[in-house]
Amino acid sequence: MNRFAKCVVGVVLLSFLLFPLCAIAQQPEAKPYHEGPVWQINFIHAKGGMEDRYFRYLAETWKREQEALKSAGYILDYRVIATEAHGPQDFNVILMTQFKDLASMEANRDKIEATALQLVGGQQKMESGYQDRSSYRDLIGDRLGREIVLSPKGGR
Repeated sequence: MNRFAKCVVGVVLLSFLLFPLCAIAQQPEAKPYHEGPVWQINFIHAKGGMEDRYFRYLAETWKREQEALKSAGYILDYRVIATEAHGPQDFNVILMTQFKDLASMEANRDKIEATALQLVGGQQKMESGYQDRSSYRDLIGDRLGREIVLSPKGGR
């Protein structure tokens, strides 16, 4: 084998050895986080002196609805957070409902509404409940958020 052929063979062998190292070096680094479940977040202003009445509604009717949705597998969990309002029109209660993901939240929307209607006794009672609650609380706004889990996906 002549010198040129030996050189070509050497370069080819070297490229076969280095190729896997280059491929490994170019793989993206694992992120130290991953996307988690979706949260529906409602910001509520319980009117002055009416916080106790609103919390009683949450502890009874709202919790019963959330537990039914959780048992049916439509939601994963729920939370109520009390906070201080920074002004007379600011929220002082946060309601959070956790869904597996956006797709399951959207796919179960009609089932969630049907479950809620059944629990309260129909559309008329649901509307009456909305009207009653408006006397002691206001919905300030709502958001949808995706939880970011701060660990690698494989290392939960």
